[in-house]
Amino acid sequence: MKRTIIEASQLELNDKVVAIKRVSKTVKGGRTMRFSALVVVGDGNGHVGVGTGKAGEVPEAIRKGKEAAVKNLVEIPIDENKSIPHDFIGKFGSASVLLKRAPEGTGIIAGGPARAVVELAGIKNIRTKSLGSNNKTNVVLATLAGLTELKTPEEFARLRGKSVDEILG
Repeated sequence: MKRTIIEASQLELNDKVVAIKRVSKTVKGGRTMRFSALVVVGDGNGHVGVGTGKAGEVPEAIRKGKEAAVKNLVEIPIDENKSIPHDFIGKFGSASVLLKRAPEGTGIIAGGPARAVVELAGIKNIRTKSLGSNNKTNVVLATLAGLTELKTPEEFARLRGKSVDEILG
């Protein structure tokens, strides 16, 4: 999966906590409880990142998750009607997310984990369907993987050595 890391200092980022889980580790003295947080950050203009954080308290886990997400920011292509350039299936683990382009006025048709990613990426018109696993972490990462693999018509034209008009027909 190709990822272009973005410098986060000049972006105004919003964050959304997708999941908080209580995780436990069994040690000799009993169980130690900690919290794991899955956080998505984005600027609403084609930049989005995902991170997980784990700590003894929830706010600390969210802070760590946000820091990890900012480090993993990627840029995604958005077309003129605030949708994606083409349909794609993003895969991560056994989770697959079908990403379908949509015309203006459709809105975001997506489940919870995938919705967080596409909203913070700045996509306004898209249809998604989660296939396979419904593990929130894997669905979020599959959505991000699908969005990072998208290419604009200009990129396809350059790869094939043709003009954009030839590609679009």
